[in-house]
Amino acid sequence: MRLLHHPRAATATAALAAALALAASGSPASASAGASARPAASAHPFAAETASLPGCGPHTALHRTLRRLTEADGLAGAAVGVTDPVCGRWNDATGTADLAAGRPMNARDRLRAGSVTKTFTATVLLQLAAEHRVDLDEPVARRLPGLIAGNGHDGRKITVRQLLRHTSGLPDYLDAPEWQHVERLRYRHFTPRELIARALTLPAPGPPAGSGFHYATTNYLVAGLVIEQVTGRSAESEVTRRIIRPLGLRDTYWPGDDPRLRGPHSHSYYAPGADAARTDGTDWNMTFGGVGGALVSSPGDLERFFGALLDGRLLPPEQLAQMRRTVAADPDRLWPGARYGLGLISSPLPCGGVWWGHAGTVPGGHRALGAVGPGGRRVAVALNEVPSTEQAEADFRAVVEAALCEGRPSRSPASPHAPRGHDTAPPAPRAPDARNPRTAKESA
Repeated sequence: MRLLHHPRAATATAALAAALALAASGSPASASAGASARPAASAHPFAAETASLPGCGPHTALHRTLRRLTEADGLAGAAVGVTDPVCGRWNDATGTADLAAGRPMNARDRLRAGSVTKTFTATVLLQLAAEHRVDLDEPVARRLPGLIAGNGHDGRKITVRQLLRHTSGLPDYLDAPEWQHVERLRYRHFTPRELIARALTLPAPGPPAGSGFHYATTNYLVAGLVIEQVTGRSAESEVTRRIIRPLGLRDTYWPGDDPRLRGPHSHSYYAPGADAARTDGTDWNMTFGGVGGALVSSPGDLERFFGALLDGRLLPPEQLAQMRRTVAADPDRLWPGARYGLGLISSPLPCGGVWWGHAGTVPGGHRALGAVGPGGRRVAVALNEVPSTEQAEADFRAVVEAALCEGRPSRSPASPHAPRGHDTAPPAPRAPDARNPRTAKESA
C-alpha cells in the first residue's frame, strides 16, 4: 500500500510500484469527461457563532485549495473535515462521489484508508511494548523464527522498531513484477505469509537493516504477525479491540475478502494505464494490504483516531515519544521534508511547526490522510481519485496546509520548529518539477 502516489514518474508500465497505492495517470479525455459530470463545488459550511473568532472562519483559503483538486487538476471528488479546539468542526467538499449517479462528494462517506492503517497497527505494537509484552529492540527472529531468512535477508538482524520505521532493509512485495499490472490481481485473496515470502525473493532495496529508510508494506505484514504471536489473536482483532471499539469509530472496519464497501461511501476511480479511460475501482479485495493498508474508515473517524493518539489517550508518554522519533524519509517515497517515526509521519507547515499523521492510497483510487497540527487542530482529507501530476500532488498537500494554517501567521517551512529525529535533518522542501517525473512509492 502506498502513502501517496507521487506521479513524478508515472508511466503506462509502472502503474503501481511499491506501497499500496496505484500510480495511475488519467488521460485528458477521461479527466474532461469527469469534469462534465461534476456538480458545482459545494459551499463551505462552518459554525457561524465561531466564525468571528481569530482563525475560525470563513475558511476561504481551504475552500479555494480544495476546489483546485477537482476544477484544475480534474480529480473526481475531494472532501475535508477539520476540528479545532476553539472553533469546533467544519467540513467542505467539491466534485462527485459517484460519477454514474452524479452524487456530490461529502466528508461523511467511507473510503479505503490505505496506509493510514499502518498507524493503527503501530499503535497496537507500542501498546504491547508499554505492557512489557514485546521489546521494540528485540530481533524479529525471536518472535518469528525462520520467517525472514535467505537471499540476504536475516530476521536475526532486524528489530521490531526497524519494521515500524521502515528501516529494516526489507523489500516491498509490491515491487515484484506482477504488481505492474495490479488490476489483474484485483479480486485475488492473499495471506501475509505469502506476500512476505514473495518479498524475500526480491533483492535488498539498498541499505542493510538499520541504516536507511525504505518504505515497504512488507514491514507491517511482519509486524502484524508479531502482534499475533504475542497476543494469540490476529492483529486485525487487536486493532478492533484496542482502538476501533474504545474510540467508537463506527465507520472503521476490516473488509476481509469482501471487495465491496459497506454503508455510505464514495466510489473510487483510477486509470489502469497512461492512455486508459477512467475506471470505477471501488470494489477491490484488499487482503493484499492487510494490516499495512486494508482498513475502511471515514474522515470523521480518522480525525478522532489521530486526535486520541496524539493527545495521549492511546499510548503512555514514553511510547508516544518513541513514535515521534523520526528519520528522514526518502522524498521519492513520500515527499520533500517528510520524516517517518514509528508508523507516524511528520511534515513541516508553512505557518511553522509540523503536522503529525499518515496518508494512504489504494489501487482503486481512494486517498486518505489524517493529521494533527499545532494547537491540536485536526484534519482529514478524502480523495476518490489519485492525483496524476506533480501539481495535483502539491495541491493535495496544500489542502492539508490550508486546513492547519488558516488563522496562523505564515512562516518558512524551514522553521526552527521543524522536527529533528535522532538520525538526520529533513531535506529542504523543493518546488514540484513536472519536467522530472517519478513515482513516489507509498502504501495504502
